[in-house]
Amino acid sequence: MAAVKLNVLHWHLSEDQGFRVESKTFPRLHQLGSDGFYYTQEQIKEVIGLASDLGIRVMPEFDIPGHSTSWFVGYPEYASAPGPYRIERGFGVFHPVFNPANPATYRFFNAFFREMSALFPDPYIHIGGDEVEAVDWKKNPQIQAFMKKHRLPDNQALQAYFNKEILKILTRYNKKMVGWDEIFQPGLPRDIVIQSWRGTQALVDGARRGYQGILSNGYYIDLCETAERHYLNDPIPPEAPLSEAEKKLILGGEATMWAELVTAETVDSRIWPRTAAIAERLWSPAEIRDVNDLYRRLKIISRQLEENGVQHLKNQPMMLRRLAGAVPFRPEEERALQALAEIAEPVKGYARHSQGRRYTSLAPLTRFVDCCFPESMEARDFRNLVEVFLRAGKWDQTALVMDYFVKWRGVAAQTKALAARYPILNEIGPLAQNLAELSALGQEILLFIQKGENPGVEWLTGKKELLEELKNPRAECQLAITPAVELLLGRLGKNIN
Repeated sequence: MAAVKLNVLHWHLSEDQGFRVESKTFPRLHQLGSDGFYYTQEQIKEVIGLASDLGIRVMPEFDIPGHSTSWFVGYPEYASAPGPYRIERGFGVFHPVFNPANPATYRFFNAFFREMSALFPDPYIHIGGDEVEAVDWKKNPQIQAFMKKHRLPDNQALQAYFNKEILKILTRYNKKMVGWDEIFQPGLPRDIVIQSWRGTQALVDGARRGYQGILSNGYYIDLCETAERHYLNDPIPPEAPLSEAEKKLILGGEATMWAELVTAETVDSRIWPRTAAIAERLWSPAEIRDVNDLYRRLKIISRQLEENGVQHLKNQPMMLRRLAGAVPFRPEEERALQALAEIAEPVKGYARHSQGRRYTSLAPLTRFVDCCFPESMEARDFRNLVEVFLRAGKWDQTALVMDYFVKWRGVAAQTKALAARYPILNEIGPLAQNLAELSALGQEILLFIQKGENPGVEWLTGKKELLEELKNPRAECQLAITPAVELLLGRLGKNIN
């Protein structure tokens, strides 16, 4: 973080899947709610001390009143339903939620935040506040009676009541409150900070009403989007109807890394080097938007990060070799698998959760898709080559592009053989077949372009349909060279028209 001038570590320390901090006031939080995976208070102090030496603040987050299953494993009396509770192994949004109508809830939080305020010296504490499921609130007669008594018309008003009570507690311990979009409700003091994960509109609306804000929407690095997309996303949209004073209320942005689909072995590759692009955006004027120069420098920074101890590059070959099991790959097989991994990317967004496989916190993340980088630099370089080739119109240089397709057809043949030979690689067979068809299509297009021939509308229509089919994910991966082939096919279509 210090190497790229990131200056705040937002540490998300509680979730449905685990409570991760030692609490001496409420020890059952970490004893029963963590599977034994938690930071001791001495370890917390060590991290804060190291961060401080590097000029980095550490802001903790304890997500309440929702995303709170792990709290209730040890302390079910503060929940809105009786339980019993156990740590959640799946991912998503779940029903367990704190009971805002129980006075004991606030006594609990008063003691808890007194302890955590002493442990974390930063002036801010993040309370989460996102994705609160109201199912248990609606089913609880005590809570419904409480809402009627206090004239709280809906669940949003009930959460706003809860937030105000938590704000009183944090203020008592000289802390400022930060929360996700959902805490933005009328009546909250203007010294809270709103973190926008759903879009810039909440940030703009908050600033126009005098609230400070942080943007994380567009910077979710766990979604495997491109560095380009992150880089062109600015905390203050150019078209935002904000005065200069209101713009100053937007404090910055945050590269947000969630951990559903990472392990200690893969997390660095999901964070770096793309987070360096986000860091540059946050420290740069909005008008600096040279994407090609960004990528030129990103490759250099990537190597430098590795020298600083980041393992985003060095772990991939080891993970790929492990896929062979007891019988090691032959050198040429290893090179072919590496070549396929260099142009394959995990599906974007939350799509891995909808590909037919249910992920839990216990799932081993050791498949081919986990070995692939979020963004293929080779595919980007190839697309740039294709763009230059098409722009220049020097068809006598077709061989420069053709060589890539020849290489990838060979990679496809070798990896199809690997898929048949190694059980854990069976799933990449269709991916390798897609690469073979995509490479063959690229070669066909190049020959037509080189010869200046018109393949006809029927041929073009059929190939467009084929290309759309080849875009479909295989083994939860997508081939990153597809956009370049689409550019080539588009040029051929212009020739026909």
